[in-house]
Amino acid sequence: MKLNNIEHVFFDLDHTLWDFDKNSALTFEYIFKLNNIEIELPRFLEVYIPINFEYWENYRKNLVSKEKLRYGRLKDSFATLSYQVSDEAIDKLSNDYILYLSEYNHLLEGGIAALDYLSEKYTLHIITNGFEEVQRKKMKNANILNYFDTVTTSEEAGVKKPHPTIFEMSLKKANALPAKSVMIGDNYEADIVGASEFGLQTIYFDYYNKSVYKDVIGLNNLKKINQFL
Repeated sequence: MKLNNIEHVFFDLDHTLWDFDKNSALTFEYIFKLNNIEIELPRFLEVYIPINFEYWENYRKNLVSKEKLRYGRLKDSFATLSYQVSDEAIDKLSNDYILYLSEYNHLLEGGIAALDYLSEKYTLHIITNGFEEVQRKKMKNANILNYFDTVTTSEEAGVKKPHPTIFEMSLKKANALPAKSVMIGDNYEADIVGASEFGLQTIYFDYYNKSVYKDVIGLNNLKKINQFL
């Protein structure tokens, strides 16, 4: 089913184009060696990933600050694993993680092909809840920044998806009408519900194959984007 009258395509970044899980794992592997943290990476990630997800959900809901997210997700993970790390070491790891994360630039399968295909037909944009100082570096190092006409971050907007203000700001920057725009993202509430309530059409990128499309267009591989656009 092709979406009609689309002129602008808005993408989420992490877990939609940028392979967050792979790049994050590589970053932890590097900074653990750098800081002499002797813990098995798979064991750490098994604990860290759900903790990090919960912190991001609370950050999106304004229940924790950026600083609390960065520190707390590591503190809680090490505590769960009963691995002793000083607060000073956790602060160092937190800063190193942000410093080195954007140095890894793996994209999800089909990402470049989708961007090549879409950029010939539409104007492309990014709307992200990620941190301002990191997101543009990720895109630049992954050689995808040039595909996008605008980039809107939650820190710039002062609110996070699904708040309507971030969509309003992004569409204003893009000089785009909601009815002629589509949002593609992996977070059902933030990307799909938020964009839909603001009047955009949506495509749910089912990154974890949950198959919970809930009456919206969904795909689990960006190679399939030509089915809809």
